[in-house]
Amino acid sequence: MTISGTESRLDGLALTYLPEDLGIPSDFVSEWEGVDCTQRVWETEIEPGTWRVDLQVQVMRAPRLKDAQSLKEFLAEYHERGDDWEPGAFGDDGFASEREIARLIEPGLAVEVRDPFERKGFEAVKAVAEGIRYPE
Repeated sequence: MTISGTESRLDGLALTYLPEDLGIPSDFVSEWEGVDCTQRVWETEIEPGTWRVDLQVQVMRAPRLKDAQSLKEFLAEYHERGDDWEPGAFGDDGFASEREIARLIEPGLAVEVRDPFERKGFEAVKAVAEGIRYPE
């Protein structure tokens, strides 16, 4: 689904594609190890009182995010990944693993799209990640 309006923006970036049937969105702002993070999470109640994350989009800003390798190192720490975490390349500016894609938009600015419970699938994660850009 192509989207428009205020919900299509997150920390100055345009989300030009979101999959159908996303749940309720919530935004969070935090800082971790010198990286400012703005995150939107969509959740669906799958049974009374039980919620699951449908999709997460996180914008990260910090001078330490200077290239794809420094982004990978940050996310390995942030998500407490082991040394065996080896995501594959995603274009010239990012990397992907089975449920997430991270991209460096420019030095100091990166995004991560995750489907932690495999509710939307990798193709949806890919379409969302490819559609994130500065608004025109």
